[in-house]
Amino acid sequence: MKEMMKRMEELVKVLEPAARSYYKSGIELMTNFEYDRLYDELEELEKKTGIILAGSPTQRVGYEVADSLPKKKHNTPMLSLAKTKQVEELIEKAGDKVCYLSWKMDGLTIVLTYDDGKLVEAVTRGNGEIGEVITQNAKYMKGVPLAIPDKGHKVVRGEATISYSMLKKVNDSITDGREPYKNPRNLCAGTIRNYDPQVVAEREVTFFSFDYVEGSPTNSHKEGLDSLADMGFGVVEGKTVTKDNIAEAVEWFAEKIKTNDFPSDGLVLVYDDIEYGLSLGATSKFPRKGIAYKWKDEVAETTIREIEWSVSRTGRINPVAIFDTVDLEGTDVSRASIHNVTQMKNMKVGIGDKVTVYKANMIIPQIADNLTQTGPAEIPSVCPVCGAPTEIRVDENSGCEVLYCTGTNCLDIMTTKIDHYCSRDAMNIVGISTSTIKTFFEAGILHNILDIYSLKNHQDAIVQMDSFGDKKFKKLIKAIENSSEVEIYRFLYALGIPEFGVSNCKTVCRSVPFESIYDFSVVTKEDLIAIPGVGEAMANSFIEFFKNEENAKMIEELSKHVSFIAEEVKEGPAKLGGMTFVITGTLEKCSRKELQAKIEAEGGTVAGSVSAKTKALINNDSKSLSSKNKKAKELGIPILTEDEFYDKYL
Repeated sequence: MKEMMKRMEELVKVLEPAARSYYKSGIELMTNFEYDRLYDELEELEKKTGIILAGSPTQRVGYEVADSLPKKKHNTPMLSLAKTKQVEELIEKAGDKVCYLSWKMDGLTIVLTYDDGKLVEAVTRGNGEIGEVITQNAKYMKGVPLAIPDKGHKVVRGEATISYSMLKKVNDSITDGREPYKNPRNLCAGTIRNYDPQVVAEREVTFFSFDYVEGSPTNSHKEGLDSLADMGFGVVEGKTVTKDNIAEAVEWFAEKIKTNDFPSDGLVLVYDDIEYGLSLGATSKFPRKGIAYKWKDEVAETTIREIEWSVSRTGRINPVAIFDTVDLEGTDVSRASIHNVTQMKNMKVGIGDKVTVYKANMIIPQIADNLTQTGPAEIPSVCPVCGAPTEIRVDENSGCEVLYCTGTNCLDIMTTKIDHYCSRDAMNIVGISTSTIKTFFEAGILHNILDIYSLKNHQDAIVQMDSFGDKKFKKLIKAIENSSEVEIYRFLYALGIPEFGVSNCKTVCRSVPFESIYDFSVVTKEDLIAIPGVGEAMANSFIEFFKNEENAKMIEELSKHVSFIAEEVKEGPAKLGGMTFVITGTLEKCSRKELQAKIEAEGGTVAGSVSAKTKALINNDSKSLSSKNKKAKELGIPILTEDEFYDKYL
């Protein structure tokens, strides 16, 4: 059984990315013959074992986007364990019992329910009483089998997490000025609550089970976890311990966390005897079956010698404290991020200040306290990379002040612009990644977006670069050529106009009769504001972008390389021409994207918020107290069910 499971894991690991690459970008990672051979082998193993692993291509028929995340009350309240930072308390808790010590994963707690061998429901912990139903998203998490051989009723609890390396990858891809995610847990929480399960899959959310809620085949906690691993679940790593070796085990975990890619904020100790643990009951706040051990942060005092202002790929300029090297958790530490201008001001960080520093979760260096508070240090008025003026902006999400470079030719900002221009939703130039852009910059053959179209003249230099070659060069040039014909809204999005995402660009291009790129510069503010979903701030951003001389010159040059594909227009009058609708709530006949596509195919538009221009709000729950329902009622806009909408308009 274990050998078959191991082989299934190997096959999923090979087939899943091959399928994703083929269906998303048309790039074949293996021949059709090889793919079919491995697929058939996996399908046969699934039949023999009764297990279907998360990510199995035998189950994937597309990403079904959720319209909402309904709430559900847990059968029993999900209480948190009591906490300690003292190893002695763990030893005292163990007493004369055998226990299990494991990672306390730092993610989002999920409860999975299986009936008749199939995953039927996944719910977040929420507030402990009520959670959110995320069943569709859970199907795309690593470590969540879609089917198991045990046909009984089983409820499994675990932690959904995202790795540190994925956190870095996602933050590096942020190109619209948003503040990066602060830690893996925040990224995981936002990802799991995303309505699109494709995001869950792409960010490789991983589930680690840590106990049975119902249906354990054994009274041993350790053996229960082993049974979950045998059925394809991800399982939290742990050790069987007694009071005699708990201290030694804690030291083992403390050493290992230094190289862990998955976040952990401590350890969990539970009695291996499940019935005994449950017999102890619970206080009003904590179950008595176990206890959580939080890492005791090692703190060191040091002196700040410099504030380094680091320019990110998004144009943000982040302050970093450089201080006298100290030893923390066995490693030398000499720098720590201060995150933003607001934090620097609040902590009054200045050159020469005495500070205490520690490693958050024993990994990320942070300033704990500023003992002298002589600052804040001077905020640079020019970018340290390009010398352009800087400006402070308030981040909409956090409310914190953030420093930005205003230079249009700053290396980091230009890298971001090129990356965005080539992205899938924009020009979709496969083969130009962030690392490729930086390599070409260093070689002096790429300085701006226009240089993309002259890369064909640098074959000799490119084919000799690491990870390149003649075959890869030809693919890159072919991808650039393939992108020369594009829908006008994709080109508009590729330009990177602040406030304008793909949907907004599509709406604008369908509302204003653009026939060439020169039409962008003559559209008026009044034209834009008249478009559903476009407010004054967005209109101003659009107008200012095309008034900029450098942007105008760039667009004129791009016109020599890009032509537009006309969108298909239905013959005869459009049923919904000039009408704007808003969709909210849970749909029954189709997904929101499908309904939006139907409306747009008939000449209508779909906006994200209700306004006086809205023709109708589509919501199956007309009695809902949602803000959209309230706004529609205030403005006298009809609220229609799906059936009513179809009957009246389609």
